[in-house]
Amino acid sequence: MLKRINWSAIFTGFAWLISLAGVVVLLSFINVKKQTVKCTDVKILIPGADNFIEREEIDAILKEDQGVLLGRNLENINIHKIEKKLQSNPYIAFAKVYVDMDGILNIEVKQRQPIVRILNETGQDFYIDNDGLKMPTSSNFTANVLVATGHISEVFGSRVDTLHTKLARDLYKTAQYIKKDTLWDAQIEQVVVDQQNDMELIPRVGNQRIILGNADSLEKKMNNLLIFYKKAMPQVGWEAYKTINIKYTNQIVCQRRDSTEIARNLKRLSKMDSVRVQQRVSDSLVKDVIAAAIKKTPVQTASATEVKRTEPRKLEPQKPEVKKTETKKTEVKKVENKTEPKKPVVQAAKAKETKKEENQKATTKAKPVLSAQELKKQKEAREKEIRALEKQYKTQQN
Repeated sequence: MLKRINWSAIFTGFAWLISLAGVVVLLSFINVKKQTVKCTDVKILIPGADNFIEREEIDAILKEDQGVLLGRNLENINIHKIEKKLQSNPYIAFAKVYVDMDGILNIEVKQRQPIVRILNETGQDFYIDNDGLKMPTSSNFTANVLVATGHISEVFGSRVDTLHTKLARDLYKTAQYIKKDTLWDAQIEQVVVDQQNDMELIPRVGNQRIILGNADSLEKKMNNLLIFYKKAMPQVGWEAYKTINIKYTNQIVCQRRDSTEIARNLKRLSKMDSVRVQQRVSDSLVKDVIAAAIKKTPVQTASATEVKRTEPRKLEPQKPEVKKTETKKTEVKKVENKTEPKKPVVQAAKAKETKKEENQKATTKAKPVLSAQELKKQKEAREKEIRALEKQYKTQQN
């Protein structure tokens, strides 16, 4: 009995042969195209905001290693050699180089991301990146990262290298944990290593040292510190403790400040507050004077000299009006003298009183904006208010 023919296997094998032949033809076509196509442009992409290496430096590396690339055949450009050369740079973590059929050479560069800056005992200065590798500092860019100082024995050689000491690995682990947490990244600004190789955290808010010890049980220690910040600090105040020791996983040991030291800090604050109050009072006085001057001067005036010139102009039209009223009243007197001879004395007294009232109105209009005596009185009143506020503040502190 004849076996049945497996047509599906035959068709699959035939399809694989056709696809393999197509790939060979395509590669040959690309090879022929490469021989004819020349490099027309070089595009360099450096993602990220931290520019430890610039485009000009990459151009210099390419010229030193490959020479001039523009105008050369793509077949004569060694892409793998360019990648190796770029990755040997201490600021470049990864480099990808590829060519388009249009003759464009594309270079993508990924920079190293530092997380902590080390200043060791010998005065060396270097970074530790996300991968736990040491990298040098750059004259082009300074990264805004955590700074570690003190008794650090880790040294930096001439090339990118791994960490050798346990302390350096603890610093890397601590910096990595702080970088991931937004709260601690904003609060912790420096790490100091003391003579016992204990790490001390320096916060931005608060004037105390946080003794961390090593990086063992780091998450539990930082959770204990967070609970202490939420429950204890609002009750005792941010200036109550000198040190906060969280190196023990099950407890927090704190050292209080002296009452004299706290009093000194409060006195400094009271002096600053009094200065601020005086500044506010002086600013309010100036604002009151300016507001009064603006209300009583026309819109076109812009300086003190112009105000002085405009003030007599307001008084000039008032003087002839007073004279006109006097002449009218004298005419009335003449008419009344013809009819009633006994009344001119009373009318003359009334005319004198009207003159006094009009002179008083004119003088009130011609007064300056604010006299020197009024300003002195206002300043004395404000100074009394300041002294009363300072007495209240001192009594509250006591």
